[in-house]
Amino acid sequence: MSALLTHRLALLAEAPHLPLLNQCLHGIERECLRVDAHGHLAMTPHPIALGSALTHPQITTDYSEALLEFITGTDQDPRNTLAELEAIHRFTYAKLGDEYLWSPSMPCPLPSEADIPIAEYGSSNIGRLKHVYRQGLALRYGKTMQCIAGIHYNFSLPEALWPVLQADDGDTRSVQDYRSARYIGLIRNFRRYSWLLMYLFGASPALDAGFLRGRPHQLEALDADTLYLPYATSLRMSDLGYQNNAQAGLTPCYDDLSSYTESLFRAVSTPYTPYEAMGIKDAAGNWQQLNTNVLQIENEYYSNIRPKRVTATGERPLQALRARGIQYIEVRCLDINPFLPLGIDLAESRFLDAFLLFCALADSPCLADGECGAATDNFLKVVKEGRRPGLQLQRCGEAVPLGEWAGQLLDEIAEVAALLDRSHGDSRHAEALAEQRAKVADSSLTPSARVLEQLRTNGESFSQFAMRQTLAHADYFRSQAPSTDELQQFETAARQSLERQAAIEAADTLDFDSFVADYQRSLSL
Repeated sequence: MSALLTHRLALLAEAPHLPLLNQCLHGIERECLRVDAHGHLAMTPHPIALGSALTHPQITTDYSEALLEFITGTDQDPRNTLAELEAIHRFTYAKLGDEYLWSPSMPCPLPSEADIPIAEYGSSNIGRLKHVYRQGLALRYGKTMQCIAGIHYNFSLPEALWPVLQADDGDTRSVQDYRSARYIGLIRNFRRYSWLLMYLFGASPALDAGFLRGRPHQLEALDADTLYLPYATSLRMSDLGYQNNAQAGLTPCYDDLSSYTESLFRAVSTPYTPYEAMGIKDAAGNWQQLNTNVLQIENEYYSNIRPKRVTATGERPLQALRARGIQYIEVRCLDINPFLPLGIDLAESRFLDAFLLFCALADSPCLADGECGAATDNFLKVVKEGRRPGLQLQRCGEAVPLGEWAGQLLDEIAEVAALLDRSHGDSRHAEALAEQRAKVADSSLTPSARVLEQLRTNGESFSQFAMRQTLAHADYFRSQAPSTDELQQFETAARQSLERQAAIEAADTLDFDSFVADYQRSLSL
């Protein structure tokens, strides 16, 4: 373990500072497809009983009308975060009728591209903007790719921790600039080490054969309806043949916040010739993308991790980051574990806390001398063949066995987990870490290996397995109906969200073309 990490852990172990580690904040966003009783994509509108997808704070949609997204608030205890996520699931199932929530990340058998419904957000300008943005995604990448679901894990260190670390570093910048620099450092280390998360938590080694729509691929056939790779951990995070687009060469610089925001600003401001050829509107004058730039908006960049800042009404993410710096990070590469009703559990959450705190505290020099490319290569290698015996990764220009490097990383993360346990007065982070050590020692314990084992043992296709898990999870949630108070709270939130949407629609005075033009100009103001 480096001297710097040892020093910082000793600093935080001091009595005045140790309680701060109880104040890390967690939030979870879980996406999942609505499906019918046959395991096919639900073609129904977003259930009105769930409220407005535009304005509900906890229940919305992502790309498709059928792709639900559940959003928790933030809490210092991940148990509370998961309890809130479970309450959202229970309420949703109480209102879903004969529909279900698809259990894994990779989608159910999908209808034709043209028949996949894009999410609708009403007639307001902001609602139409969200819809047109998704039309642009369909135009640029196809609808099928947008039906993949995942879990996003939001994490922040306590605000009171930054002055402690800053004083120890002797850093004279503002607290805001120091905090942003340290979060960027966390992100650089995440880029270095996130292959480990793919090995430990990747859960998408197989997919429905129709997903690739006849595209060329390197996957193998497990059966007539299932494609897979024998050692894959997360095909969701692989290229899947979808890299022929403007994003292929876009890797924002993570030297500092200003270089990161500048690289994204260029992407949302620079026209891309193939998108210009498509046009903003179709021949009939209907909007089909917001603009013809490399990215329509900042969120179009498909990154594994994002620096984030809560935005004010009408404020764009880049504006918030430039004005007030980084507030938290969003981990975006996590598969939904199809063996878990919520797709994630406490052990994974606690390990993520230790992993992310390790990334924040460990030395994190700028990615140089090919390290950025090596980090990308390591990540893609693990998602495609992470369980291959003897697999080697690149570290500092040299080959190192995955198992050896994983063991060394877990040894360092164990020191962070021990400090978290001292802060909390228990051993739960160490126990979560022990679960991950077992997976490194025996790859058959990983979720990806367990999925393939189930397919082979039961003679199931991917979709048959997924539907079996979907039904089991539906039984779990439906057997625990929301309490009267809980039901009333959610129903009130749903009604209020519909009222807010109606108010937004009634207040609009600007025509949509002018609204989009103002939105585009807002970044340069």
